[in-house]
Amino acid sequence: MTEAAVVIGAAGGIGSALVERLRGQGAYAVVHALSRADGLDLEDEASIAAAAARIAEGPPPGLILVATGVLHDGFEPERSYRALTPEHLLRDYRVNAIGPALVAKHLLPLAPRDRRAVFAALSARVGSIGDNRLGGWHSYRASKAALNMILRNLAVELARTHPQAVIAGLHPGTVDSDLSAPFRKGVAPDRLFTPAHSAERLLSVIAGLTPADSGGVFAWDGQRIPE
Repeated sequence: MTEAAVVIGAAGGIGSALVERLRGQGAYAVVHALSRADGLDLEDEASIAAAAARIAEGPPPGLILVATGVLHDGFEPERSYRALTPEHLLRDYRVNAIGPALVAKHLLPLAPRDRRAVFAALSARVGSIGDNRLGGWHSYRASKAALNMILRNLAVELARTHPQAVIAGLHPGTVDSDLSAPFRKGVAPDRLFTPAHSAERLLSVIAGLTPADSGGVFAWDGQRIPE
């Protein structure tokens, strides 16, 4: 065990389940569980840089997971373009796209170059432009689409310096968490996952990804989501 795993958003439902499972597996020398409670704020780059400096003192991170996201906290998802506001758009971009980008900026330089390393962030099927048939949820969709583009950019750039690296977006499905709570009414019971089940599936998907998959977004069942 010569590498570390890092989970950003470790206080959330999926994040805490990922930390628990990773620690239970025992495959990493240390599992860094980071959240706002630990002083890491995705909207504060200095706090991300400080966390990276602490991580740099230990084993290199072979797995970096950004298990964060915002959908409705303080805002209702827009059903129409008439409901668009700068405040809602900017908030979703800050948390869902800019935050993970800054995590990559400060943590990817710590990843090993001579072996497999994974950077993955929670995305969403609704962030797919090609799969969008319903519209609505403008801020959330657009911010997740922006995240997906950032991940693709990272994959292209990292391939030059970290040829075994895998950069991926992950769609966890509908998980029994605060984020999905107001929107689960029509979800079939067998498609409403516990955080523990979601964490298990996501780690299984990550384990199966190769550098050829880098830059893609993958659902909990391993299927690649259209761009």
